[in-house]
Amino acid sequence: MNNMTDTVKQLLILNILFFIGAQFVPQATDLLALHYFESDKFKLWQPISHMFMHGGLMHIFFNMFALVSFGSALEHFWGPKKFLFFYFSCGIGAALIHSGINYYYFHDGLNTLVSNGFKETEILNLINEGKFMTSWQAVLSPNTFENMIGALTPTVGASGAIYGLLVAFAFMFPNAELALLFIPVPIKAKYFVPGIVLLDLFSGVTGYSIFGGGIAHFAHVGGALFGFLMMWYWKKNQFSKNRWDR
Repeated sequence: MNNMTDTVKQLLILNILFFIGAQFVPQATDLLALHYFESDKFKLWQPISHMFMHGGLMHIFFNMFALVSFGSALEHFWGPKKFLFFYFSCGIGAALIHSGINYYYFHDGLNTLVSNGFKETEILNLINEGKFMTSWQAVLSPNTFENMIGALTPTVGASGAIYGLLVAFAFMFPNAELALLFIPVPIKAKYFVPGIVLLDLFSGVTGYSIFGGGIAHFAHVGGALFGFLMMWYWKKNQFSKNRWDR
């Protein structure tokens, strides 16, 4: 913790304050979480505000632990401006990918229901009320039904931005040794980070997750993807630290 950089410290404090505040004002979570963008509850600030909301103590602990561990190293190297730009770009990129996947899932289910005689307006009205008809399950496959309803679940957490930081760390310090809690043998970052991203991709596609349910796997993959594209572009164009500090 002694090596924590100023910007990382400020992000850590903000996340903790938002987490504590949400415990006293439960309505804040509904207002600041990322809702499905065709929902009446979606607001323009949510692609950013959802990054400061978390679903529980373990959720915020692991995200903030990673923020301090990897973010401080990157901010030391980049400086605060470039670090913040990268962090928020990955978080917003994760929201875009997550929302795009949800759009596909939702409309896949919606189109199936409409083709089987259900009225689109009635479906949308029920969904906006937070309801659904059990008869939908007779038409939709279990996976399609779960994906359609899951697409409407609000998303919280800085995980997308954190995955971007992981990718950047692997780019810059590929031989640094990292370890998962359940794997006692350290693994080099250049193997660890692609491995955990591929695990999330597998979980997102198959629906099977060793970490349990309620995880926005495609948001993780989206943050990692945006992080990779930015690091690749910066490396190709050799963006210097001074360019951001002027």
